[in-house]
Amino acid sequence: MNIEPWMVWVAIGVICMIIEIFTPTFLFLSFGIGAVITGIITYFMSSTVILQFIIFAIITFLLFLKMRNISSKLQAKDYHETNIYALKGKKAIVIIPIKKENKGYVKVGGEEWPALAKNGKTISKGSIVVVDSIDGNTLLVEETREE
Repeated sequence: MNIEPWMVWVAIGVICMIIEIFTPTFLFLSFGIGAVITGIITYFMSSTVILQFIIFAIITFLLFLKMRNISSKLQAKDYHETNIYALKGKKAIVIIPIKKENKGYVKVGGEEWPALAKNGKTISKGSIVVVDSIDGNTLLVEETREE
């Protein structure tokens, strides 16, 4: 059996795609698809080795750019606020009054946190507040009309 150039390209492509299964990037997938497409083109039109490498390089480069865009979009969707920053926008109840510039304490989801009023007002015990922002480990809160 004669091994044709297109067979080599397809084999390289399949090997790269198998390697991609074990890596967290889309790099080998770009190489794999580029090699398979180069193999298909080589099957239908006879070309020199240099032309085959040029076709492979162009296809792989374009696929790499496209895969990079897809990868960054997928990774951006998985981002979630963690730790204290996840408290932003949550409702809390004042357990120790917040007096003008002095810290009080609020309870959010079963945890107690030091808090300051965002507008500098006094907020009484039992008031419902919303976490507006975070400064260090202190929550900056605003009073809501709910009770």
